[in-house]
Amino acid sequence: MDSDTPKALSLSVVVPVWMEAGGIKHALQALQPIRQAGHEVIVVDGGSSDNTPDLARPLCDLLLASGPGRAVQMNAGAAKARGNLILFLHADTRLPEDALARLTDAYRHGLTWGRFDVRLSGHRWMFRVVAWFMNWRSRLTGICTGDQGMFVRRDVFEALGGFRLMPLMEDVELSKRLKLVARPHRIAAPVTTDSRRWEQDGVWSTIVLMWRLRWRYWRGDAPESLAALWRRNVRHAKH
Repeated sequence: MDSDTPKALSLSVVVPVWMEAGGIKHALQALQPIRQAGHEVIVVDGGSSDNTPDLARPLCDLLLASGPGRAVQMNAGAAKARGNLILFLHADTRLPEDALARLTDAYRHGLTWGRFDVRLSGHRWMFRVVAWFMNWRSRLTGICTGDQGMFVRRDVFEALGGFRLMPLMEDVELSKRLKLVARPHRIAAPVTTDSRRWEQDGVWSTIVLMWRLRWRYWRGDAPESLAALWRRNVRHAKH
C-alpha cells in the first residue's frame, strides 16, 4: 500500500442503482457540478427492468451493468474508476454543496478513507434525533454505513480486495478492515438521505430492525440470514 498520497484529487463517484427510474435523473443532476469540475460519475445498474439505465446514461461518464447486490455493483464500478479517491454514493443520498471542496482539502492532508455526517430529509423532529445517533455511533465505533457517503483511496480499496460479496452489511465489514489501516475521516457537512424508508415502515420499527441486524451481525450470524430478515421486515426494500 503506497503511503504517499498524491496532492491533486481525482474523484470517482460510484452510484449503485436498481429500479431507480423515479429519481435517478434528480440524483445524477445533483452530481453534474462534480463532472464539470473534471471528475467522473460511474453508475452501476444491478439489473433494472424499468428505464433506469436509459435515464442515467446521458448524466454519467460510464454506465455499467452488473449482477444484483450493492457489493457486486460497487466493486464493478471501482474496478473501472480512474480517480485516486472513490466515493460510494446511494441514489437516494445527496451530497452537501461544498462536498468537492471538503474532499479536496481532506485529500491534500492525506486522508485514507472516511464518511460524511448524515441527516434525514424529512421534517419530523425524530429524524434529527435518529441522525444524531447515527453520527455519534460512527464517531465512537469508526464504522461507516452506505447512506453516509463512504469514500476511500483507490489504492487502499484495491489492496484490501474491495467489498466482500455479501447480501448485507458489506459497508460495515469493509469499515472493520479499513479501521486497521486508519481511523475514518469525518466530514461534518452532512449528506442528506431520503427519509422515505423511515416514513413508510415507521421510525421505531426501523430503528429496532437496524439494531437487530447489527446485533446479529456482531454475534456472527450469516449475512444471508440477515438479508432474509431485512426482506421480511421492510416492505419497500430494494436490496
